[in-house]
Amino acid sequence: MKYSTQLSGIFLLSSLAVSIAANAADSISLYKTKPLKDSHIYVESAGQQQKFDGVSTVTPTGDVQLQTSSKKKTSDALTFNWKDTWYSSMTLETGAPLNLAAIMQTGVMALDVKIDTLDKGGISFKMKCTSDNCNRVVPFTMAARALRDKGWNKVYVPLTCFLQDQDDFSATTTPFALDVGGEGGVSIANIELLAKAPPKADLLECPDYKTASITPDMLNEWWSIDWWLPRHEQKRREAKAIADKGGKIDLLFIGDSITQGWENEGAPVWEKHYADRNAFAIGFGGDRTENVLWRLQHGAVENMSPQLVVMMIGTNNTGHRHEQPAYTAAGIKKLLTELHQRLPESKVLLLAIFPRDEQPDGGLRQINNGVNEIIKHYADNKRVFFADINAVFLTQEGVLPKEIMPDLLHPNEKGYSLWAEALEPHLQKLLK
Repeated sequence: MKYSTQLSGIFLLSSLAVSIAANAADSISLYKTKPLKDSHIYVESAGQQQKFDGVSTVTPTGDVQLQTSSKKKTSDALTFNWKDTWYSSMTLETGAPLNLAAIMQTGVMALDVKIDTLDKGGISFKMKCTSDNCNRVVPFTMAARALRDKGWNKVYVPLTCFLQDQDDFSATTTPFALDVGGEGGVSIANIELLAKAPPKADLLECPDYKTASITPDMLNEWWSIDWWLPRHEQKRREAKAIADKGGKIDLLFIGDSITQGWENEGAPVWEKHYADRNAFAIGFGGDRTENVLWRLQHGAVENMSPQLVVMMIGTNNTGHRHEQPAYTAAGIKKLLTELHQRLPESKVLLLAIFPRDEQPDGGLRQINNGVNEIIKHYADNKRVFFADINAVFLTQEGVLPKEIMPDLLHPNEKGYSLWAEALEPHLQKLLK
């Protein structure tokens, strides 16, 4: 487990969300044998939330269980088990808002952790700030897997890992949560918010939200770890095999699961429009800009020199972390630079990120629109071109129909047909 530098500072707390005198409290015990006074713990799965009864709580479907366990004495810890779940959580909610604003730059979340099993699952820490939909998540899967079979360990998470510019933590009611998925089991105890880290404490490293989109990284989500790198290597082998046989790739699609969908829902459309055009696609489900950047820097476009690259990326920057448009756009710009270095003779058709959310005022739709407003200016109409074909997916009122994108994100076969038809005039212009 990698860690960052020490933090120091002063902690202020008021259960009424009003700051009190400095140095009045060095820590808040969120859970020590029992939750903070007037606080409650909830488990959630499949959208259903249940209050922890203090001994053992199991969801109706049996996929999530929270129960007391023992670390040093009877019932001084909690054990959280989950299985066959895409998303579940254990959340501590306070009875009165906590004012954490004064410690967010300097404090740490401290807890004892024992990883029981995590081979097929993942885990993250979460805090919520005051505004709506302000869920700040810190990945812990890779660090947690490194702790398997090592008993109890003290973990320190800098509160800056949860903090973004303009965030307001002056009245939070969710100072701690575990978000999980897949299958796993973890025991925790002694959850605290400290004014400062103890001397020589090892601190969990976390991504810098301002530079995450431009920092090359593998996709290390719990659901991607087993297949992501093997798929990358397989795609490299496929491209090399084409080159070894004297073939070529004239048209290259780069992107995320929407691009990967050409192999699934879009396969009949691909066969009709691209099978005889020396086309190749390297779309990876879940990819954000930093993941595509990693792939490009690790051989993704070796053994090819396409006439045209069609790239669409960024909706997972939006969906995974509600990233500010400027940061996602910076990641896309970095990708264009990388492509120019690795494929200097290729033209790039940069597509506007497809719409998501049913209604035009949907929060994620608005973020994607914000990205598109920036990246359209990246086109020089010499090497980089921009196309916004999003209108073909929407009604006149801007509604995204489920008949085209059933989950309001991924096209079905009809959606891929609309994509191909709208793309064709651009291909006719840019392909020799």
